[in-house]
Amino acid sequence: MPHIDYYFATISPYTYLSGTRPSEVAKKHGATITYKPCDIMGLFSRTGGVPPKDRHPNRQAYRLQDMERRAKLLGKPLNTKPMFWPTNSAPSAYAIIAAQNAGHDVSELVATIGSAIWAEEKDISQDDVVRAALEKCGLDPALADKDMLTSAETFGKNLEDAVSAGVFGAPFFVVDSGQVFWGEDRIDDLDAHLAGRI
Repeated sequence: MPHIDYYFATISPYTYLSGTRPSEVAKKHGATITYKPCDIMGLFSRTGGVPPKDRHPNRQAYRLQDMERRAKLLGKPLNTKPMFWPTNSAPSAYAIIAAQNAGHDVSELVATIGSAIWAEEKDISQDDVVRAALEKCGLDPALADKDMLTSAETFGKNLEDAVSAGVFGAPFFVVDSGQVFWGEDRIDDLDAHLAGRI
């Protein structure tokens, strides 16, 4: 049974645009998937990346156009300059980690948190927003505060694991076959790989 480590940032627009497709691809091929939220700014600093605000204007302009195009192709609403971005991603990441540790499928939760930023103008650093996302997904809102030390340690370990695994952006998929896929627009490639076509 193949396994996918899914590295992502809850504040990433491309994580939002990925929606639940990573889980759908995994299920289609009988693969397991581990969700590994990590600190994207920390990942950038460790792997030669640059935060969007510090990129050359040409790169910033392209990023906005690309986001708009991808959102239209996927039929997803997107505010390219949301009110609460960037923001502290740790509270939302901790909730995802706690929910996964409790045995829940967190695919919908990841998608719901992304939508809160990029489509609903909500601040995912706020406890009430995280709790509302959990509740919307049929999960216990108290998971937002459960085993926070464990979640914090896992969040930090995910960054170390990401760097060790060759990850440098989000979303990023590491398959136990040794193949890696970067970006929302490579989910089809991940699908093809798991199908044995590439």
